[in-house]
Amino acid sequence: MSAVDAWVADALGHSPQDPELFRRALTHSSRGGDSYERLEFLGDRVLGLTVARWLYELFPDEPEGKLSRRLNALVAGETCAGVARSLGVGDRVILGRQARDDGAADSDNVLGDVMEALIGALYLEAGMDEAQALVRRAWAPLVDAHDRAPKHPKSALQEWAAANNRRPPVYTLADRSGPHHAPRFAVEVSIPNVGSARADGHSKQEAETAAAKALLDKVCGR
Repeated sequence: MSAVDAWVADALGHSPQDPELFRRALTHSSRGGDSYERLEFLGDRVLGLTVARWLYELFPDEPEGKLSRRLNALVAGETCAGVARSLGVGDRVILGRQARDDGAADSDNVLGDVMEALIGALYLEAGMDEAQALVRRAWAPLVDAHDRAPKHPKSALQEWAAANNRRPPVYTLADRSGPHHAPRFAVEVSIPNVGSARADGHSKQEAETAAAKALLDKVCGR
């Protein structure tokens, strides 16, 4: 059994019948040849359906809006990346030399995508039941941690501004750096006559979310 096969069996609870499928799920495009991108596309849909059904069962009295907030938080790229780190995916990602030197093995974008690709590979080889079982095992601590539906920081900041008779938050892209496969974005959010905050992220959306949380913490005195 190869090192990749042994890791898949340990981390995903499945002994690969087609090792190349899982190797492809771990391979970044910087390596050349086949990469995880098509498997990521598939795994993203499997993850979304699995989590949606799970939440539907767990919270039978919640309306669609709260279920959607829970779903969005649980399938977000940074959440997938966190799950990937807990499984040790970063040590197994197959990267080109430059991408590895640039830190892609710890990029939220890359790790989140690889996690979805692994779900896609497991779905193709073992079916929906095993793919769902993996998601429920790996995501269980995150689902259990939220008794109440989380509110997205951008929505919460918008609501704070409206409740305090302030103008809506304004988001500005302050900087973009890093290579194409591992970009970094800096975003500043401001509310006129209130204040501003700046944060970084691996995507513009991630940076906006972090900046909104920082400003919300500031205005609420957290």
